[in-house]
Amino acid sequence: MGAHMPNARSVGDLTENTGKDPRQSGPTALRILVGAQLRRMRESQGITREAAGYAIRGSHSKISRLELGRSTFKARDVADLLSLYGVVEETERSALLILAERANAVGWWHECRDAVPDWFDTYLGLEQDAALIRTYAVQFVPGLLQTEDYARAVLGRAHEDAPESVEPRVALRMRRQRILAPPTSHRLWVVMDESVLRRRVGDAAVMRAQLDHLREMAARPNVTIQLLPLDYGGNVGGVGSVTILRFAEAEVKDVVYMEQIASAQYLTKQSDVDPYQQLMNELGMHARPATDTPAILGEIMTAL
Repeated sequence: MGAHMPNARSVGDLTENTGKDPRQSGPTALRILVGAQLRRMRESQGITREAAGYAIRGSHSKISRLELGRSTFKARDVADLLSLYGVVEETERSALLILAERANAVGWWHECRDAVPDWFDTYLGLEQDAALIRTYAVQFVPGLLQTEDYARAVLGRAHEDAPESVEPRVALRMRRQRILAPPTSHRLWVVMDESVLRRRVGDAAVMRAQLDHLREMAARPNVTIQLLPLDYGGNVGGVGSVTILRFAEAEVKDVVYMEQIASAQYLTKQSDVDPYQQLMNELGMHARPATDTPAILGEIMTAL
């Protein structure tokens, strides 16, 4: 055995604590897992980010990006860091190096680079790896639940100045929805403001098909759709659509995602995430039960 620090955990330890073999995780989750493990190793040895950066011919900011899972891993860098942190046993070194290599895998959405803004790339990776996606929708039906025609109407309105970009974006949105197709371990829980369903997107046929699709999706065991009544008087002032992503691996903390006009905000600090988790819980309590959703959708379809 090498001079391995007591607080660092091996691949086997991660499996035991999360109940899931990390080698089965997607690349985004793997980057976060590997980065977190490297951070624990560094901290348990009392090594600063500056010293670690120097060891791999980089800076403290490079170490920070690696530890947060926001950068791909070079095998040489990981090997040098493991040596610096006193991990000399070949079995353990090989296990982490293999995980780091898998974490560098390119996601399928990179085939659609023209339709993926840089700020959305991270979200796509997180969405693919999340075990539970919780969304509060206030303007449109969430992308994972949109029909092709509804998505085309929404995206066409948003990109009137670049109509040639609409179809690639529609195709990307439809591809994303595969994570909900059976068999799947992904779960989606949506609280949707009722006004979303009464806002006309496209013509009546598009809306009717969209509402019917929501009714079909609500029947799936891995999809929960709740509707927040129009007369809800709770305080959600100033809060737009919010998504919280939760992962099977305990090492990967919840991420709050909020999309803006030409950028996005990602919150990962627990003190920042907590208020949004509380908001989601409150909305879920005040929204109509999911069992009421099919009937409400039917009423709105009749009124079209």
